Amino acid sequence: MQSINTADTYFDSELVKQLPGFTSNYVTVNGIQLHYILGGQGKPLVLLPGWPQTWWSYHKIMPLLADSYQVIVVELRGMGSSDKPMTGYSKKSMASDVSALLDQLDIERTYIAGHDIGAAVAFSFAAHFPQKTEKLVLLDTPHPDENMYKLPMLSTGAGVHPWWVAFNQVKNLPEQVLEGRFHLVQDWLFDQLLEDKTAISGFDRQVYAQAYNNQDAIRASNGWYQTFPEDIEDIKGKHVEAPTIGIASPTGYQMLSYALPPYVAKLEIKEVVGTGHFVQEERPLETIRLIHDFLG
Repeated sequence: MQSINTADTYFDSELVKQLPGFTSNYVTVNGIQLHYILGGQGKPLVLLPGWPQTWWSYHKIMPLLADSYQVIVVELRGMGSSDKPMTGYSKKSMASDVSALLDQLDIERTYIAGHDIGAAVAFSFAAHFPQKTEKLVLLDTPHPDENMYKLPMLSTGAGVHPWWVAFNQVKNLPEQVLEGRFHLVQDWLFDQLLEDKTAISGFDRQVYAQAYNNQDAIRASNGWYQTFPEDIEDIKGKHVEAPTIGIASPTGYQMLSYALPPYVAKLEIKEVVGTGHFVQEERPLETIRLIHDFLG
């Protein structure tokens, strides 16, 4: 594990310079300010990042995607440089934020992709805004459903025990315990959930650590988990009409194969062998190829 200097500061305006043709932008929607990165030409493709990361999690695939699409990487409510209000963290609410952002950009329909929490929001967007959804790409994660109530408190010894799902339900404590130390959680997760431990570099880890190292950021990101019961209710009776692909690690492939068919009719799932949870960072070229082949 590489050491982290949490005193370093990484500004979006500087990070985006590493990706020629992309710009850092802000828009006010639903009473909050969202940060997004924009670049490329073609049909719009929205990318939604997940926990515990930021827009930077897509930096390996953004330049090549921008050759074919107008790429819009949105930092969700509570993430990175976006506002961190006290409420509004249901996936339906955050999907509404994305919808309002698209309205401001005069985009009527879009391809949409998400990883981790971002995948849950992308799924909710497709379910609640079918008229705006061209195709849906889910990276290694489904939307929360009632199976989450069956997650064991104790490790079964099969794979990595998802203890953080329960820990992030706790209110007021995690932000006090982890302020200035959140990189310990991130490093543990990256080291456990990556097949190639070097795929998320020391620099990348510093960028992510900075984004989650204060109490507001930890509180807000935990809000994404604390709304899971609401998310489960919101999705009942809903279906995704848009053609959908799941791109997943071997573990994620099993999860998507079980979770998605009840909700999605036009579905294909592709397994990326030799990768962990952070598919687009471990296997960027294969991820790009699968996205291109699916979107057409």
